[in-house]
Amino acid sequence: MKIFYNRPFIVPRWIILIIDTAIVTASFALSYFILMEFRFPVLVRGHFFIHAGLFSLLALSVFYLMRIHTGLIRYSNTKDMFRIFSAVLAVSLLYPFLAELIGSRVFKIPAIDMPTLLVLNFFISSSLLIMLRTSIKEVYILAKGYAMSDVKRVLIYGSDKQAILLKQAIEAAGNGKVMVSGFVQSGGKKINSTIEQKRVFHFREIADLHKKLKIDKLILPAEKPGKSEFRDVIDFCLNLGIKIQTVPPSEQWISGKLALGQMQDLKIEDLLPRKPIQINNQLVSQEIFGKRVLITGAAGSIGSEIVRQVMSYNPEMVILCDQAESPLHEIQLEMEEKYPSGKIKVFIASIRNLRRMLIPFKEHRPHIVFHAAAYKHVPMMEKHPEEAILTNVMGTRNMADLSVCFGVEKFVMISTDKAVNPTNIMGASKRIAETYVQSLNHVSNNPPASDFLSRLIQDDDDESLTISANIKTKFITTRFGNVLGSNGSVIPRFRQQIQQGGPITVTHPEITRYFMTIPEAVQLVLEAAIMGNGGEIYVFDMGEPVKIADLAVNMIKLAGLVPDKDINVVYTGLRPGEKLYEELLNEKEKTLPTHHEKIKIAKVVSRAYKEVLNDIENLTDLCKQGDHFKLVGKMKAIVPEFISNNSEFAKLDEAKPKKKVLFVPAFSDSIKLS
Repeated sequence: MKIFYNRPFIVPRWIILIIDTAIVTASFALSYFILMEFRFPVLVRGHFFIHAGLFSLLALSVFYLMRIHTGLIRYSNTKDMFRIFSAVLAVSLLYPFLAELIGSRVFKIPAIDMPTLLVLNFFISSSLLIMLRTSIKEVYILAKGYAMSDVKRVLIYGSDKQAILLKQAIEAAGNGKVMVSGFVQSGGKKINSTIEQKRVFHFREIADLHKKLKIDKLILPAEKPGKSEFRDVIDFCLNLGIKIQTVPPSEQWISGKLALGQMQDLKIEDLLPRKPIQINNQLVSQEIFGKRVLITGAAGSIGSEIVRQVMSYNPEMVILCDQAESPLHEIQLEMEEKYPSGKIKVFIASIRNLRRMLIPFKEHRPHIVFHAAAYKHVPMMEKHPEEAILTNVMGTRNMADLSVCFGVEKFVMISTDKAVNPTNIMGASKRIAETYVQSLNHVSNNPPASDFLSRLIQDDDDESLTISANIKTKFITTRFGNVLGSNGSVIPRFRQQIQQGGPITVTHPEITRYFMTIPEAVQLVLEAAIMGNGGEIYVFDMGEPVKIADLAVNMIKLAGLVPDKDINVVYTGLRPGEKLYEELLNEKEKTLPTHHEKIKIAKVVSRAYKEVLNDIENLTDLCKQGDHFKLVGKMKAIVPEFISNNSEFAKLDEAKPKKKVLFVPAFSDSIKLS
C-alpha cells in the first residue's frame, strides 16, 4: 500500500480514454440485450454490431472533446463526476441523430425503441464510469492512510466555505506531510455530516479522535481565538495536549496559496480574558499626519511599536532616538523597507546627555514627543538606584525641558503601574518623573525661561537659544501595566525555559499582573495623546489581572507539553522590590471617564514646579555621593507612599506607618487564564 501511495502509477491518458469508451460500449451492449430480451439470433439479424460500432465511435469522439480522461483519477472530485454525467448525456442525445443518419439511411437498419435503449445505457454507463473512479480513489485513500502513519493529522474548526477552502489549501501546501482528518464545531446541523470525504465532529469528540486518529493539531482561522465562544474548545485541546495553530484570512495567502509557514502557533496573548482594543484611527491620523515626531527609546519594545504605528499615519518626519545601536538599526531597516517614501531620521544618544539631545530638537523641531526611554527592570534598579534617577528622572527632565524650549506641541510620557504605591526604586523613579512632567503643565506659559536657558546655554554655548513663546507644551502621561512579549518580560523568558526543557521559574504562586499586548498598549497611548489637553495621567483598563503561574502553565500547554510532567513550574520567591499585586491607582486617586471606555483620567494631586525641581536637583546631587541609602531615603521623602518590599531599603520604612492598599473593583480580582 505504501508503495502504491508513494510511487503511484500514472496511466497514460489515451488508455483512460479507451477504457472509458469500452465501458460505455459494454453498457450499450447490455442495454441493447435487455431491450431485445437477450434473443441472440434476433440480435445478430437486428444489426447489433452496426449500432454498437456507431455508438462507440460517437462516445470516443465526445469523451475526447470533453476531456474526461485528462484528470488524475485518484484526485477526482464532484466537478469530474459532473463532467462524466454531461459527456454520457451528450452521447445519448446525439446518438439518435447518428443512428438515423447512418443506420437507417445507409445500412437500412429498422428503427428500435431508442428512448428506452438510451435511458438504460445512460444510467448503466454513467454509474460504471463513476464507480471506476471512486473505487480507484478509495484504494488510493486507503494506501494514503497506510503511508501517512507518520504524517501530522489535523482538525479544522468550522465547516463553512472558509473551512473547506482551508482544508483544500492545507492538503495542497502540506505536500503529503499534513493530513486533514475532519472538521470540528461546537454545534449546528452539520454535525456528523460529511464534507469532501471528511466528517464534521462535535468538539466533545476531540478526546476520542486524539486517541484513535492521533490528532496533532487543531487549526483555527486567525480571527477566532480571541472570541469567548472558542475558549472552551481551546482549553479542551490544550488539556489534551493538542497544539492549536491559526491561519490568516485567505486574502492574505501568498499568491493565493497557503504556505505552511503562515500557520502560526496560538499565542499566549490570544488567551487574554478580554476583548481586543479598538481606537479611533481617523482622529489619530488627523493628529499625526504631516507632523514631525520624536520617539525616545525607539529601539525598545514599546518605542519600536510606537514607531510602527506612527509611520502608518504618514507623518512629515519621524526621529528615532535610542542608545542601543543594533536594535535601532533593525527598526530603521524595517521602516525604510515598509515605508520607502517615509522620512526617517536616526539619532543615537542617551537622554541623560543634554548636549546630545539638543541636536534633534534644534535640527528637526519636532511637533510631538513620545518619551518611552527608561530603565524598567525592578531587580536591576534595586541594585543601581543612581541609574534609575539619572535615566528615568533626569532623562525625563531633559526631554521635557527641551520640549518646552523648542515649542513641542505635545509631550507624551510612557509610565507604568509600578509608579502607583511603589514598592521599588524603578516605580518610585517613574512616579517622580510623573510629578515633574505634571508640574510643568500647571505653570502658566510653561516654566520661567531662566530655569531652562541657563542649563541649555551653559551646555550648548549658543546664546541665540530662545524659548518658543507662542506654544505652550501639553504634557500627557500614560500609565499601564506589563506588555506581553516585551524585552526581558516573562513571556520570552518562559519560552526560552521551555525550549531548554525547563523548569519554568515563577517567583510566587499568587503573583498577578495586568497584561496587554504591545500593539494594544501603543494604540491607547496614541489615543490618549489625541485627547490630552495637558496635565492628565491616563490610566488604561487592562482587563483582569492574570496569575503568572497560570500564564506559565498555559505556555507549556501551547508548546504541546504537559505541565509538571514534561516541564515543571518552580517557585523561587519574590525578588527585591517585587510585590504580589500591581495597582493602577493609589488610595488618593480617583478617575474620570473619557470618550474611550478603556482610558480613564487619574485625578492626581499635582505639586508646584519649583518644589519638584528642587527635589530633583537634590536627588541629582545625592547620585554623585554614591550613598544608596541617602538617595533612596530622599526618594521616599519625595514619594511618601514608596514602601520598599523584600528589599534592603525596607529598614528605611520602619518609622513609617503601614499604608493601606486600594484595589480598584474594575481591575482587582485575579482570574485564571483559560
